[in-house]
Amino acid sequence: MVDPLVPFRWLEASPGVGDREDLLGEIFCVSFFRGLEPAEVLRRFGAGRPGREMTFHELRVKVWESAGIGNDYVGVVQVGEWGVAVEPGGFQAVLAEPLTGLSRGCEVAAVGRHDYAADRFVYAVDGKVVTSFTPHLPGTRWGSDPDRINELMRETGLPPEELDEEAWEATWDDMFTNRISRAFSLAAKITGVVFTPSVLDEPLLVGAISQ
Repeated sequence: MVDPLVPFRWLEASPGVGDREDLLGEIFCVSFFRGLEPAEVLRRFGAGRPGREMTFHELRVKVWESAGIGNDYVGVVQVGEWGVAVEPGGFQAVLAEPLTGLSRGCEVAAVGRHDYAADRFVYAVDGKVVTSFTPHLPGTRWGSDPDRINELMRETGLPPEELDEEAWEATWDDMFTNRISRAFSLAAKITGVVFTPSVLDEPLLVGAISQ
């Protein structure tokens, strides 16, 4: 049987691999904005000036050079009808407060990986978080309508039901190991965008994130 998570396995890579499997590393956020062009997505992130076109490598260097001085950067690329925003080392798009402005008048799905804190999946519509959860604990969700995408969650191996202790222990290793791939598979179900490394081959419109 073909593994349906194969297109997303690269997003689980451990830092230091040094090849295409290690493009984003251990802390990043990717968010998908329906119907918004890159310039508008940047504006919503608080970029105070027009964005600059960069390669993903140039964006990573920019993020690395700014580490410790309080500047975060986001790069945005258009994929079909979705503006796809990438925050290397960042996580603004999965935080409830920024999402109010980011999702106003549109639909947003976002996945954040943070190996030293909490991973997060968020689905928001028109300024409200509809449902949000930690990918390896999908039975615990919050938002205005946390059950809205339950069927899509089941299709991607993220059971929305709360498990008893025995079932939780039996599935823990699988849920934790595959949490990021499944979260991106769920985002693809919602958006139709399969986030592969080739997306990052395109030029990105880059701007600083307002803190």
